[in-house]
Amino acid sequence: MTIKQAVILGTLALTTMMSPSGSEDIVADHVGTYGTNVYQTYGAFGQFTYEFDGDELFYVDLEKMETVWRLPEFSNFTKFETQSALRNIVVAKRNLDILIKNSNFTPATNEIPEVAVFPKSSVTLGLPNTLICLVDNIFPPVINITWFYNGHSVVEGVAETTFYPKSDHSFLKLSYLTFLPSTDDFYDCRVEHWGLDQPLLTHWEPEIPTPMSELTETVVCALGLAVGLVGIVVGTVLIIRVLRSGGASGRRRTT
Repeated sequence: MTIKQAVILGTLALTTMMSPSGSEDIVADHVGTYGTNVYQTYGAFGQFTYEFDGDELFYVDLEKMETVWRLPEFSNFTKFETQSALRNIVVAKRNLDILIKNSNFTPATNEIPEVAVFPKSSVTLGLPNTLICLVDNIFPPVINITWFYNGHSVVEGVAETTFYPKSDHSFLKLSYLTFLPSTDDFYDCRVEHWGLDQPLLTHWEPEIPTPMSELTETVVCALGLAVGLVGIVVGTVLIIRVLRSGGASGRRRTT
Protein backbone atom coordinates (compact mmCIF):
# COMPACT_ATOMS: atom_id res chain seq x y z
CA MET A 1 0.00 0.00 0.00
CA THR A 2 1.36 3.43 -0.95
CA ILE A 3 1.08 5.71 2.07
CA LYS A 4 1.35 8.91 0.00
CA GLN A 5 -1.80 8.25 -2.01
CA ALA A 6 -4.67 10.70 -1.56
CA VAL A 7 -8.34 9.75 -1.43
CA ILE A 8 -11.59 11.62 -1.83
CA LEU A 9 -14.64 9.95 -0.38
CA GLY A 10 -18.34 10.48 -0.98
CA THR A 11 -21.11 8.84 1.03
CA LEU A 12 -24.88 8.81 0.87
CA ALA A 13 -27.26 6.94 3.13
CA LEU A 14 -30.96 6.87 4.02
CA THR A 15 -31.56 6.18 7.70
CA THR A 16 -34.89 5.27 9.31
CA MET A 17 -35.42 5.35 13.09
CA MET A 18 -38.27 3.47 14.70
CA SER A 19 -39.51 4.26 18.22
CA PRO A 20 -42.79 4.42 20.16
CA SER A 21 -44.72 7.67 19.64
CA GLY A 22 -45.85 10.06 22.37
CA SER A 23 -42.44 10.97 23.73
CA GLU A 24 -40.94 14.45 23.57
CA ASP A 25 -37.41 13.13 23.21
CA ILE A 26 -37.19 10.67 20.33
CA VAL A 27 -35.09 7.67 21.29
CA ALA A 28 -34.80 5.10 18.52
CA ASP A 29 -35.30 1.48 19.47
CA HIS A 30 -34.21 0.33 16.01
CA VAL A 31 -32.22 1.98 13.25
CA GLY A 32 -32.23 0.82 9.65
CA THR A 33 -29.68 2.18 7.19
CA TYR A 34 -30.85 1.53 3.66
CA GLY A 35 -28.50 1.79 0.74
CA THR A 36 -25.28 3.18 2.15
CA ASN A 37 -23.38 4.26 -0.96
CA VAL A 38 -19.66 4.81 -0.66
CA TYR A 39 -17.47 5.86 -3.56
CA GLN A 40 -13.90 7.14 -3.43
CA THR A 41 -11.25 8.12 -5.93
CA TYR A 42 -8.60 5.65 -4.75
CA GLY A 43 -8.87 2.46 -6.77
CA ALA A 44 -12.26 3.53 -8.14
CA PHE A 45 -13.74 1.82 -5.09
CA GLY A 46 -17.46 1.73 -4.33
CA GLN A 47 -19.68 -0.04 -1.82
CA PHE A 48 -23.43 -0.50 -1.39
CA THR A 49 -24.84 -1.99 1.86
CA TYR A 50 -28.06 -2.39 3.82
CA GLU A 51 -27.94 -2.49 7.63
CA PHE A 52 -30.32 -2.90 10.55
CA ASP A 53 -29.32 -1.96 14.11
CA GLY A 54 -25.69 -1.86 13.05
CA ASP A 55 -25.73 -5.37 11.56
CA GLU A 56 -25.25 -5.84 7.85
CA LEU A 57 -28.16 -7.44 6.02
CA PHE A 58 -26.44 -7.62 2.65
CA TYR A 59 -24.05 -5.87 0.32
CA VAL A 60 -23.79 -5.78 -3.45
CA ASP A 61 -20.65 -7.19 -5.01
CA LEU A 62 -20.04 -4.56 -7.69
CA GLU A 63 -17.57 -6.70 -9.63
CA LYS A 64 -19.71 -9.84 -9.76
CA MET A 65 -22.90 -7.74 -9.88
CA GLU A 66 -24.70 -9.87 -7.34
CA THR A 67 -26.28 -9.49 -3.90
CA VAL A 68 -24.35 -11.13 -1.06
CA TRP A 69 -26.47 -11.76 2.04
CA ARG A 70 -24.77 -11.69 5.43
CA LEU A 71 -26.74 -14.84 6.25
CA PRO A 72 -27.68 -16.92 3.19
CA GLU A 73 -31.06 -17.71 4.77
CA PHE A 74 -32.14 -14.08 4.30
CA SER A 75 -32.39 -14.66 0.55
CA ASN A 76 -35.26 -17.09 1.17
CA PHE A 77 -37.49 -14.27 2.42
CA THR A 78 -36.71 -11.34 0.12
CA LYS A 79 -34.77 -10.26 -2.94
CA PHE A 80 -32.84 -7.16 -3.98
CA GLU A 81 -32.32 -5.90 -7.50
CA THR A 82 -28.58 -5.35 -7.97
CA GLN A 83 -29.10 -2.90 -10.84
CA SER A 84 -30.50 -0.42 -8.33
CA ALA A 85 -27.21 -0.48 -6.41
CA LEU A 86 -25.17 -0.12 -9.59
CA ARG A 87 -27.20 2.94 -10.61
CA ASN A 88 -26.66 4.49 -7.19
CA ILE A 89 -22.89 3.97 -7.42
CA VAL A 90 -22.84 5.63 -10.85
CA VAL A 91 -24.73 8.62 -9.43
CA ALA A 92 -22.38 8.80 -6.43
CA LYS A 93 -19.35 8.78 -8.75
CA ARG A 94 -20.82 11.52 -10.95
CA ASN A 95 -21.67 13.70 -7.94
CA LEU A 96 -18.21 13.20 -6.46
CA ASP A 97 -16.56 14.20 -9.76
CA ILE A 98 -18.66 17.39 -9.86
CA LEU A 99 -17.75 18.25 -6.25
CA ILE A 100 -14.06 17.73 -6.96
CA LYS A 101 -14.16 20.09 -9.96
CA ASN A 102 -16.25 22.82 -8.34
CA SER A 103 -14.97 22.82 -4.76
CA ASN A 104 -11.83 23.65 -2.83
CA PHE A 105 -11.30 20.79 -0.44
CA THR A 106 -8.92 19.99 2.39
CA PRO A 107 -7.70 16.39 2.60
CA ALA A 108 -9.27 14.55 5.52
CA THR A 109 -7.08 13.35 8.38
CA ASN A 110 -5.97 9.73 8.20
CA GLU A 111 -7.23 8.16 11.43
CA ILE A 112 -5.22 5.59 13.37
CA PRO A 113 -7.06 2.24 13.28
CA GLU A 114 -7.61 0.17 16.43
CA VAL A 115 -7.05 -3.60 16.18
CA ALA A 116 -8.15 -6.51 18.37
CA VAL A 117 -7.75 -10.27 17.76
CA PHE A 118 -9.86 -12.86 19.55
CA PRO A 119 -11.41 -16.33 18.95
CA LYS A 120 -15.04 -16.75 17.98
CA SER A 121 -15.62 -19.29 20.76
CA SER A 122 -13.79 -20.81 23.72
CA VAL A 123 -10.56 -22.45 22.60
CA THR A 124 -10.24 -26.22 22.94
CA LEU A 125 -7.20 -28.02 21.58
CA GLY A 126 -7.97 -30.04 18.46
CA LEU A 127 -11.41 -28.47 17.85
CA PRO A 128 -11.81 -26.15 14.80
CA ASN A 129 -12.35 -22.50 15.64
CA THR A 130 -12.27 -19.06 14.01
CA LEU A 131 -10.00 -16.14 14.78
CA ILE A 132 -11.45 -12.65 14.34
CA CYS A 133 -9.36 -9.59 13.58
CA LEU A 134 -11.51 -6.54 14.33
CA VAL A 135 -10.23 -3.27 12.88
CA ASP A 136 -12.04 -0.19 14.18
CA ASN A 137 -11.75 3.59 13.61
CA ILE A 138 -10.88 3.21 9.92
CA PHE A 139 -10.74 6.36 7.81
CA PRO A 140 -10.43 6.54 4.91
CA PRO A 141 -11.80 3.07 4.05
CA VAL A 142 -8.62 1.84 2.36
CA ILE A 143 -6.86 -0.94 4.25
CA ASN A 144 -4.90 -4.19 3.92
CA ILE A 145 -5.44 -6.99 6.44
CA THR A 146 -3.10 -10.00 6.34
CA TRP A 147 -3.04 -13.13 8.51
CA PHE A 148 0.15 -14.92 9.57
CA TYR A 149 0.43 -18.48 10.91
CA ASN A 150 3.68 -19.20 12.73
CA GLY A 151 5.22 -16.24 10.91
CA HIS A 152 4.03 -17.27 7.42
CA SER A 153 1.38 -15.46 5.38
CA VAL A 154 -1.98 -17.25 5.13
CA VAL A 155 -4.55 -16.95 2.33
CA GLU A 156 -6.63 -20.11 2.77
CA GLY A 157 -9.50 -20.03 5.24
CA VAL A 158 -9.55 -16.21 5.23
CA ALA A 159 -12.71 -14.12 4.80
CA GLU A 160 -13.50 -10.43 5.21
CA THR A 161 -16.55 -8.26 5.66
CA THR A 162 -17.22 -5.03 3.81
CA PHE A 163 -16.57 -1.71 5.51
CA TYR A 164 -19.22 -1.10 8.16
CA PRO A 165 -20.03 2.66 8.36
CA LYS A 166 -20.28 4.16 11.85
CA SER A 167 -22.10 7.21 13.20
CA ASP A 168 -18.83 9.19 13.50
CA HIS A 169 -18.20 8.61 9.74
CA SER A 170 -15.37 6.18 10.39
CA PHE A 171 -15.56 2.51 9.38
CA LEU A 172 -15.16 -0.93 10.92
CA LYS A 173 -14.01 -4.11 9.21
CA LEU A 174 -13.71 -7.76 10.30
CA SER A 175 -11.36 -10.42 8.98
CA TYR A 176 -11.80 -14.12 9.79
CA LEU A 177 -9.35 -17.02 9.84
CA THR A 178 -10.37 -20.63 10.45
CA PHE A 179 -7.80 -22.56 12.47
CA LEU A 180 -7.17 -25.70 14.54
CA PRO A 181 -5.90 -24.75 18.02
CA SER A 182 -2.53 -26.17 19.03
CA THR A 183 -0.16 -25.23 21.86
CA ASP A 184 2.75 -24.93 19.39
CA ASP A 185 1.07 -22.45 17.00
CA PHE A 186 0.69 -18.67 17.05
CA TYR A 187 -1.07 -16.16 14.82
CA ASP A 188 -0.68 -12.51 13.84
CA CYS A 189 -3.02 -10.04 12.14
CA ARG A 190 -1.17 -7.35 10.19
CA VAL A 191 -2.97 -4.10 9.34
CA GLU A 192 -1.68 -1.57 6.79
CA HIS A 193 -3.36 1.83 6.67
CA TRP A 194 -2.42 5.41 5.79
CA GLY A 195 -2.94 6.43 9.43
CA LEU A 196 -0.07 4.14 10.51
CA ASP A 197 3.62 4.98 10.16
CA GLN A 198 4.28 1.26 9.74
CA PRO A 199 2.17 -1.91 9.57
CA LEU A 200 0.53 -2.83 12.87
CA LEU A 201 1.01 -6.45 13.94
CA THR A 202 -1.36 -7.87 16.57
CA HIS A 203 -0.27 -11.19 18.10
CA TRP A 204 -2.47 -14.02 19.36
CA GLU A 205 -1.79 -17.52 20.64
CA PRO A 206 -3.96 -20.01 22.53
CA GLU A 207 -4.01 -19.65 26.30
CA ILE A 208 -4.46 -23.24 27.37
CA PRO A 209 -4.27 -24.02 31.13
CA THR A 210 -1.18 -26.14 31.85
CA PRO A 211 -2.28 -29.59 33.10
CA MET A 212 -0.92 -30.73 36.45
CA SER A 213 1.88 -33.27 36.44
CA GLU A 214 1.48 -36.68 38.11
CA LEU A 215 3.67 -35.55 40.99
CA THR A 216 1.54 -32.45 41.53
CA GLU A 217 -1.65 -34.51 41.45
CA THR A 218 -0.18 -36.92 43.99
CA VAL A 219 0.85 -34.09 46.32
CA VAL A 220 -2.58 -32.45 46.04
CA CYS A 221 -4.33 -35.75 46.77
CA ALA A 222 -2.04 -36.39 49.76
CA LEU A 223 -2.68 -32.91 51.14
CA GLY A 224 -6.42 -33.37 50.71
CA LEU A 225 -6.29 -36.73 52.48
CA ALA A 226 -4.19 -35.25 55.31
CA VAL A 227 -6.61 -32.36 55.78
CA GLY A 228 -9.50 -34.82 55.84
CA LEU A 229 -7.83 -36.99 58.48
CA VAL A 230 -7.00 -33.94 60.62
CA GLY A 231 -10.62 -32.88 60.41
CA ILE A 232 -11.79 -36.33 61.52
CA VAL A 233 -9.37 -36.36 64.48
CA VAL A 234 -10.31 -32.84 65.58
CA GLY A 235 -13.99 -33.63 65.31
CA THR A 236 -13.60 -36.83 67.35
CA VAL A 237 -11.67 -35.00 70.09
CA LEU A 238 -14.33 -32.29 70.31
CA ILE A 239 -17.11 -34.87 70.56
CA ILE A 240 -15.30 -36.73 73.36
CA ARG A 241 -14.76 -33.48 75.28
CA VAL A 242 -18.41 -32.53 74.95
CA LEU A 243 -19.51 -35.95 76.17
CA ARG A 244 -17.12 -35.86 79.13
CA SER A 245 -18.13 -32.35 80.16
CA GLY A 246 -21.79 -33.34 79.92
CA GLY A 247 -21.25 -36.46 82.09
CA ALA A 248 -19.30 -34.48 84.71
CA SER A 249 -21.96 -31.79 85.07
CA GLY A 250 -24.62 -34.50 85.43
CA ARG A 251 -22.71 -36.15 88.31
CA ARG A 252 -22.30 -32.79 90.10
CA ARG A 253 -26.04 -32.18 89.98
CA THR A 254 -26.71 -35.68 91.37
CA THR A 255 -24.29 -35.15 94.27
